[in-house]
Order: sequence, then structure tokens, then C-alpha cells
Amino acid sequence: MAETYINPLIIQRADPYIYKHTDGYYYFTASVPAYNLIEIRRAKTLNGLAHAAPRTVWRKHESGAMSKLIWAPELHFIDGHWFIYFAATDTEELDELGMFTHRMYCIECDAEDPMASEDNWVERGQVKTDKDTFSLDATTFEHNGKRYYVWAQKDKAIKGNSNLYIAEMANPWTLKTKPVMLSKPEFDWEIKGFWVNEGPAVLHRNHKFFMTYSASATDENYAMGMLTAADDSDLLDPASWQKSPKPVFQSDLSTNQLGPGHNSFTVSEDGQQDIMVYHCRNYSDIKGDPLYDPNRHTLVKPFSYDDNGYPVFGKPVPYNYL
Repeated sequence: MAETYINPLIIQRADPYIYKHTDGYYYFTASVPAYNLIEIRRAKTLNGLAHAAPRTVWRKHESGAMSKLIWAPELHFIDGHWFIYFAATDTEELDELGMFTHRMYCIECDAEDPMASEDNWVERGQVKTDKDTFSLDATTFEHNGKRYYVWAQKDKAIKGNSNLYIAEMANPWTLKTKPVMLSKPEFDWEIKGFWVNEGPAVLHRNHKFFMTYSASATDENYAMGMLTAADDSDLLDPASWQKSPKPVFQSDLSTNQLGPGHNSFTVSEDGQQDIMVYHCRNYSDIKGDPLYDPNRHTLVKPFSYDDNGYPVFGKPVPYNYL
């Protein structure tokens, strides 16, 4: 019998990231509604995360570059060390382009337990790219002995808020190669409210890399797209990646699941089932800026693959409590 997961799994947590570690624990982090700190919780089961107590591991600075709007932390375990990537800025004001001013940052912990103490985390500073512009939503993955970094960033020469980029890394907080753009907002479903490609997540299955991402404004128009590359191709060559012309996951009005996105991937407790982690709202009447509405909740959903080995995400799952 398939596991029944609590949904929403964790309320008021957007941009969710779940990592299953070799110690058997699931580790969870996400944006907190106040955007003022980074927390981790863990449990032996996915449902256990619903009841796990969060532990703060880093707090925003009082002033300066990492003092405002701490967004979308991701927890990674690389070569025996823990790393968290996140976006931050020094002001809540918009710039001359009408955009936030985030940059990407990295912190590191070499303790076995990443939740033991805030003091175990060391700031590695900004992850710099070739452009000094709005950037966010970094993730990383390894393949054939190379570590890659994928993120969203503004190019002033391209219409919209952000495009998706990839580069090889020299170490977990430094790029080795010049970034190349993999995707920009172009389809109708990517440019509703805002022209956005953001929140990339990488899945390696069936001799392919699947890179999901989120597009449009963070209201009911938010939807997920996907890029696909063969795992024996040059992942730094944009021509290796094919972009799906239609969204692969989007709002389902019949169950009032609206604006699903900013996903990540994990596996079931027995390791046999792939699980998508994402956030979603259950109403569209948002008062004020959707960014400051706290009710994007974390949900989890098992998914399967078609005969060609491509993921089939289906529809957002209805709430089974709340």
C-alpha cells in the first residue's frame, strides 16, 4: 500500500527543500514568512517533518548585504560538509528596474549535525557570477566528477525578471566557468504577471537530467516548466537542453490548488518512489503583494514516469487536512 502523506505537510513554508541524508533523516528547510532567518527541521519520515521542531541555524544581519528578505534556502551535503545556499539583500525597496536587489550567498557547516549550533555555520559570502544583478534560487548537483550550479538571474539586456543559468563550480561557493543561459521567459504561461524563470530543481533519472523551474507571478499563475538533457551530453551547452513548451505542473481549480511551484525532489522512506516537494496556496484572493502573503504551504507528491522515461507530475494534491 502506498504511503499516505500529510498535505499540506508544513504550513506557511514556501520554497521548500527536502534532502534525505545517509543518516536516514529527512532534512527540511524553506523560506519563513518573516524572511529573517534560516531554520532546519528533520525527521525519520516525511510525515514526521509535519511535527518536527525547527532549529534556527542562521539569522539575518542587522544591516548590510544579508540583512533583508532571506529567501529560498537549500541544504546540500558536499564532500562531508553541509552547505546552505540562499538569497538576501540589504533593502526591501525596489531598484530602478522595479526589482528587488538580491544576491546569492553560501554558508558552511563541517559538524556532523547541521542543527547542533548556529556557531557551527561559517559564512562563505556571495556566490558571484559574471553579472552584478538580481539573482536567487541557487541549487547544485554533481555529475561525472564535476559540480554544477544552477540559479535564476536578471540580464538587463533581456526582458523580464530572471532567466536560468548554469556553470561549473571550482568549490561550493565559487564558479569555475562562465555562466550560460538555459532558459528565459518566453511562452504565454511564463509571463503572466511577471516574466519569470526561477526556482530550478534537478532530477537525474533514466539517463536524463530533468530541470524543473517555476514561471510567472507567485499567485495562481505560478506554474512549473521543465528542461531535459541527456546525461552524456555537455550540460554547459544550452543546445543540450530541450525546453517543454507547456507547463508540467500548474494550478488545479477543481481542488483549489493554486500557484504550485518552487519545487525540489526527494525519495520515499524505502527509496523506491520519487517524491516532488512544492508549495501551493488554496485561495486566489490575496490581499496586497503575494510575496508577503504567508499561506504558501509545503506539500509532497509521489510521481511516476511515462514510457519514454519522462516524469509525469499530474495535478497538485488536494489538502487532506486544514
